[in-house]
Amino acid sequence: MSEARELELTCERMSYGPDAIAHDAEGRTVFVSGAVAGDKVRAVVDREEERWAHARASELLEASPERVTPACPYVGACGGCPWGALAYESQAHAKRSGVVDALARIGRMGHERAESLVAPLVSPSEPWGYRNKVELAVASEGGRTTLGMHAAGDAGVIRVKSCRLLDKGHAGAVKSVAGALSYLAGRHPFELERVGIRVSRRTGDVEVALWDRPGAFPRAQAARVLADALHPTSVVRVMQKGPAKARRIAGVECLSGAGSWSEVVGDERMRVSAPSFFQVNTKGAEKLVELVMDALRPAEDEEAMDLYCGAGTFTLPLARRAGFVSAVESYGPAVRDLRRNLETAGLDNVDPIGGDAGREFPDTDADVIVVDPPRSGLAADVVSRLSDQPARAIAYVSCDPATLARDLGRFEEAGTFVAKRVTPVDLFPQTYHVETVTLLERS
Repeated sequence: MSEARELELTCERMSYGPDAIAHDAEGRTVFVSGAVAGDKVRAVVDREEERWAHARASELLEASPERVTPACPYVGACGGCPWGALAYESQAHAKRSGVVDALARIGRMGHERAESLVAPLVSPSEPWGYRNKVELAVASEGGRTTLGMHAAGDAGVIRVKSCRLLDKGHAGAVKSVAGALSYLAGRHPFELERVGIRVSRRTGDVEVALWDRPGAFPRAQAARVLADALHPTSVVRVMQKGPAKARRIAGVECLSGAGSWSEVVGDERMRVSAPSFFQVNTKGAEKLVELVMDALRPAEDEEAMDLYCGAGTFTLPLARRAGFVSAVESYGPAVRDLRRNLETAGLDNVDPIGGDAGREFPDTDADVIVVDPPRSGLAADVVSRLSDQPARAIAYVSCDPATLARDLGRFEEAGTFVAKRVTPVDLFPQTYHVETVTLLERS
């Protein structure tokens, strides 16, 4: 076995990912884990391809002026805060630059136009303590169950006393839940796949979701140990079937409490079941709603469409402003949450449609449209159908600059809608992820 190659590298910038980017003596791009932009490091190459390589920083030779002492002691070991050692101002700059780069290269807009389209990054929350949800990984070895955070580089599970990303009033929930379930597993053997913890400072709700496979489970004992450790308002068990990359929900059991979690977003109180998606940054979700409504300015005599609507984050405020809303969501638990949230809000001007956005595209002429697709972006046929709409404007909410850029290119090829403004929003400080809200208007 050949000895690993060692390099001295000066990191130039951050990638759209956890790593910094450097170049070796031959000019090949090297992605460096454990470093930030401006660091000079000694690094060990662990993967080599024809045009690029990956290396792990083994020694910090000269610290970058952009490097800071992380607020969390687990940065570098835990995978949840890959940018935790990078000054927040530098994170903000790198995120906006990443959006500009994606539009210029993947969207083929050119750097000058991309730069003019992208607004300054909006930072709606504090850089730490902003999350309403964390997930614990589970590992079993030698009959012992360990719960903690995913280690950096997929290197197993790391036990932590608290998570500094979780809402400050609930930072200790991680240790409490991990300890309670580890104790339970030692007395009543069962297999967990992961554990979700959702908290809300605004409603006081705390939910623990236990994800596993169908089968025997110590329901009463789990509810009891978690009640003693954390006093949650809801404990649920989410059972899944199918292979790892194609899990489907087989059932949800309420073990104690309300059986769901509630949060207040702007003027709306929403209730969300454990399997349903909800933005992990509540202040960030409010900023997204504000940006979308300011961009579209729906009127009482207008019809709206909300594709990939989830539990109703945009549907509810749209329904308060527009005359009618067609809301499409493919995920069954989210559709049920949407119907419940509409009923609670007393809104009867919404048609909740369960199904894929392409197959269940509303047969209506909307004036304004919101799309908030998953990371994979919009399917080509959905872009085509949207381009045939007589709408005056579309607000595209994206969590991936690459697929956003690809889709904006498709819209412009269709010739109906053109991007007018792209606003990056930092919902995920200490990570490379960035959300965007794009306004498209008729060309």
